[in-house]
Amino acid sequence: MSLQCGIVGLPNVGKSTLFNALSNAKAEAANYPFCTIEPNVGVITVPDTRLQVLEGLVKPQRVLPTVIEFVDIAGLVKGASKGEGLGNKFLANIREVDAIIHVVRCFADDNVVHVAGGVDPVFDKEVIDNELQLKDLESVDKKVAKTERTAKSGDAKAKKELATLLHYQERLQAGKNARSLSVPREDREAVADLHLLTIKPVIYVANVDEGSILTGNAYVAALKAAVADEGAEVVVVCAALEAQIAEIADLEERALFLEEYGLKQSGLSKLIKASYALLDLITYFTAGEKEVRAWTIRKGFKAPQAAGVIHSDFERGFIKAEVIKLPDYQAYKTEVACREAGKVAIEGKDYVVEDGDIMHFRFNV
Repeated sequence: MSLQCGIVGLPNVGKSTLFNALSNAKAEAANYPFCTIEPNVGVITVPDTRLQVLEGLVKPQRVLPTVIEFVDIAGLVKGASKGEGLGNKFLANIREVDAIIHVVRCFADDNVVHVAGGVDPVFDKEVIDNELQLKDLESVDKKVAKTERTAKSGDAKAKKELATLLHYQERLQAGKNARSLSVPREDREAVADLHLLTIKPVIYVANVDEGSILTGNAYVAALKAAVADEGAEVVVVCAALEAQIAEIADLEERALFLEEYGLKQSGLSKLIKASYALLDLITYFTAGEKEVRAWTIRKGFKAPQAAGVIHSDFERGFIKAEVIKLPDYQAYKTEVACREAGKVAIEGKDYVVEDGDIMHFRFNV
């Protein structure tokens, strides 16, 4: 399962600096708007210490972690919903991602130009929100007009769909994001074909200076207050510091560097964990002599669905799943020993996969 997060924000908030630190794809970072014209995609391995544990036990020929894609999308300005700047291109690129990483500038630096003339994270957030809301409202308005005609003919399905559309229309007209509207899952089908921008889950990244990385600052506090009613997470990151961390290849040296700043993990790790939680994702593993591999699935997937992530044939011809818990594997050291100790569970089609499960699928096609 491929997870893609779009990094958005006003020009000069640190998007490209953060992206460059997170990936091997080098987006140009410059002190002027629109230095990133085409979306840059960085495929980044997801750090997971459990893979290292399995590697030590199984000693496979190769280890394959799961990955996450970060897309650095061109900067946005006021009026983007009407095509200003790179607006239409920007908005089209956002439609493709699973979640939005909204980078907000929470640092003062006279050497880095701010398009609005001063640092105001709440204003910055609202500029992007407003542009996305206006584009969504345009889409909803068009469908409302179309659905009203069908509803007037007495079509019951159209009437129900129209009621839902009007709720979204009212929310967007009030300057609120579509994701803030609580709608039953079955009713969301009314807007599914619109691919609304503000319905996508979001993580706010407060880009701070090095001195604020542990305690935050007034800008961060203002941003958290502004998004409190959204239930969205605010991740505090220093993009400049992440750029330095990214240059350190040695893991021990990197750990020492983090320790110097009082950090237990990098901003990358925080972002990935937040992204997984936001999208209800978990990881399961397959382990053998040829390969130890991590697989990303939605929380709540049953065994056949999890198997289907490897190959559709696995799901179609699913017979059973053999499951070992990682603590048992660690305790007994080998799969054979786990079997002898009765620690390999045989699960059927209704088994709900748990985070960290080590699985082997039996299938017949």
